[in-house]
Amino acid sequence: MDLSELRQEYAGQPLDVDSVDPNPFQQFTAWFDQASTAELLEPNAMVLATVDADGRPSQRTVLLKYFDESGFVFFTNYGSRKAQQIAANSHVSLLFQWLPLHRQVEVDGVATKVSSAESLKYFLKRPRESQLGAWVSRQSEVVSHRQLLEAKLEEMKTRFGKGEIPLPSFWGGFRIAPTRLEFWQGGPGRLHDRIEFRSDGRGGWNRSRLSP
Repeated sequence: MDLSELRQEYAGQPLDVDSVDPNPFQQFTAWFDQASTAELLEPNAMVLATVDADGRPSQRTVLLKYFDESGFVFFTNYGSRKAQQIAANSHVSLLFQWLPLHRQVEVDGVATKVSSAESLKYFLKRPRESQLGAWVSRQSEVVSHRQLLEAKLEEMKTRFGKGEIPLPSFWGGFRIAPTRLEFWQGGPGRLHDRIEFRSDGRGGWNRSRLSP
């Protein structure tokens, strides 16, 4: 299949070193708010790239649940492939794609587990069905057919009844503390704007323009 003629011309508000917020988290907040206002599907969806102990990469889409200047937080099963790879190599990369706005943001950083108290605080906010789902799924393990999952779900419903569902010991959050962020704005003629922030190791950030 030849896709060479499949093209999209990009156009958007030009992005420059002097026009972005000097605080990358404030810049991310501004773009995230605009993506949310534009009613994009799952604006908090992000591709998480990890590497296993042998250097083999993998990626998947996860949902950002909150962020601040300490990092970007998502939740998962700690027995999942992504969690096992993070245990082997904590350096990860995130990619937010807001294609209708001709924008993307790349975040490189280090992932660490959040505290059990922080995981519980978020777990209690989840819909009951999602809480049960956390108990049902042994994420990334082989399952022979869907009926086993459905049977496990019924088992969990019986087990917990109408009472509070506890936080599974094998489920919780990761926080990615960024060392680098790149803001990408599509431009005409493929002359895209790329503004990179790199940590200076002292709590500040150095900004640079990258060639498209």
